[in-house]
Amino acid sequence: MSRWPLPEPMRIALDEARRGESAGEVPIGAVVVKDGTIIAAAHNQPRSLSDPTAHAELLAIRAAAQALDNERLDGCELWVTLEPCPMCAGAISHARIGKLYYAASDPKGGAVEHGARVFEQEQCLHRPEVYSGMGEAEAAALLRGFFQSRR
Repeated sequence: MSRWPLPEPMRIALDEARRGESAGEVPIGAVVVKDGTIIAAAHNQPRSLSDPTAHAELLAIRAAAQALDNERLDGCELWVTLEPCPMCAGAISHARIGKLYYAASDPKGGAVEHGARVFEQEQCLHRPEVYSGMGEAEAAALLRGFFQSRR
C-alpha cells in the first residue's frame, strides 16, 4: 500500500486494471486528464476485442481524442499502471501528451526507462514529462497475482 494517498487518476487507472483482470485481460489501466478533469479511462482489451493494439493507453488516447475532437492531446496527462511499451510510447508522442505518469516499471516490455527508450530517440518529435512510481506496489501486485494465477 502507498505511504500517501494516490492521486485520483492513478486510483482510477488501478480500478480500470482490475476491471480488465476481471475480464481475463492483463491488468493494466490508463486514464487521460485534461485541466484536472478525467476525460477518458480504459483497460487492456486485446483478447476481448481481438485486437493486438487494444492496450489501455491506446484505448484511453483514442477516447480522449474523440472527447476533445482533436488528434492532439496538448495539455493532457496520461496516467497508466505500467510503463508503456514501444507502441504505446509512440502513440503518446504522436498525441502530444504533456505529462506521463506510470506506476510500475516494466524491464521486459517497457520503452520509457527500459528497452527502446522511445522518448530519448532523436526521431521522437515530442517528449512528455515523465513521472514514475506512484502506485507502483499496487500495480506490480496486480500483475504478479494475474500471472501467478495462470501458471
